[in-house]
Amino acid sequence: MNNFELFIVTVGMTAITLLTRSFFMLRRDPWPMPAWLTEGLRYAPLAAMVAVVAPEVVMSHGQLVQTWKDARLFGAAAATAWFFWRRDMLGTIAMGTGVLLALRLGLGW
Repeated sequence: MNNFELFIVTVGMTAITLLTRSFFMLRRDPWPMPAWLTEGLRYAPLAAMVAVVAPEVVMSHGQLVQTWKDARLFGAAAATAWFFWRRDMLGTIAMGTGVLLALRLGLGW
């Protein structure tokens, strides 16, 4: 691929990215959405987060965790318990990370 082709591809990809990411701003009035869709979109960030985090907790090297002696399981459990007890995001992160590090460094899991 020469420099001109690379330039054309870069400009094209930039144009497509700008169009797709700003498409919702082209209309001046709000887009009508049914109530069920608006309600469902409230849970989209949580669903995306679970889709990213859950495989990291329950899988290792593409396989499900085979033993209960995995620090990630206990870290996730402790973080979940902390969140339901205190409803504090910073404490949740600190608790999960603390348990994970304590088990990995302390017990060698």
